[in-house]
Amino acid sequence: MAKGKAMTPVQAHGKIRVCGTQLCSESGRPVHLKGMSTHGTHWYAHCLTEAAMDAFAYDWKMNVLRVSTYARQGGYHADPKKYTELASQLIDRATARGMYVIVDWHTIQPGDPHTDIDNALTFFKQIAERHKHKSNVIYEIANEPNHVSWERIKSYAETVIPVIRSRDADSVILVPTPGWATLGGAEGKNEQMIVDNPVRAKNVMYTFHFYAQKSRDDYVMRLDRASSKLPVFVTEWSAASWTGYENDFPMAQKYVDLMARKKIGWTHWVIADNGLDLSVFKKGACGAGKFTGTGVLKPAGIWIRERIRG
Repeated sequence: MAKGKAMTPVQAHGKIRVCGTQLCSESGRPVHLKGMSTHGTHWYAHCLTEAAMDAFAYDWKMNVLRVSTYARQGGYHADPKKYTELASQLIDRATARGMYVIVDWHTIQPGDPHTDIDNALTFFKQIAERHKHKSNVIYEIANEPNHVSWERIKSYAETVIPVIRSRDADSVILVPTPGWATLGGAEGKNEQMIVDNPVRAKNVMYTFHFYAQKSRDDYVMRLDRASSKLPVFVTEWSAASWTGYENDFPMAQKYVDLMARKKIGWTHWVIADNGLDLSVFKKGACGAGKFTGTGVLKPAGIWIRERIRG
């Protein structure tokens, strides 16, 4: 390393792993990952160029990027080869800048992840085979199961995880939770079902999602309680509603403070330049190739950039 040049996140922490309820560095120290999630790569690849990645790594100072490959909705199922290759390119771009990268198999509809399990198995076989020698890859095996039991999700996880492990034996794997990844909260359940019946695999964490304009103090308490029992990673959240509008920054700050205190890793939704309040770039900014500084950002972008940098 050149004299005076700062270490990248991956150089600083090495191959991360789960230790107890926390994410830890290769040497066993707690690590706090903070970054952004892409939108569907089939929609917003123009927001994920080399210049954009430079901005995220060096201006935003992100240490993790979540790459969302939609299983449906015009994504993977429409052209598996194209979107597997695009995910791989984005993994390589994050790697070149020393960031960790979450490979998200973005399932939403239908709510049962088993519906697309054959495609999921093929996708993760190819991704894990190609990137198995990297030390910065994290696998999120499904996004938001809904209207399906924890037992059904657990069965899915215990089918997909061995496929990844046979190629990449020790990377962290993120397992979704019921109720759109709310630890069951959106469907009147709680984390105890997972505590009592965890996935039969090592080095796994469980995902939690929230939208602060709708997910109020009871969800903050849910995250606090669950993260004391389980290793939790917040792979998707916003200050806005899940409709994309009405940012509530004071409410979101409660979550940010909790996640900072407990070193709960997170990726904020979403890297896009559309008309929604939760998108970080002003409309048309990505198309113009402008990514650095605050002038190209919406209020959500300015707010979250400060919290990533801080």
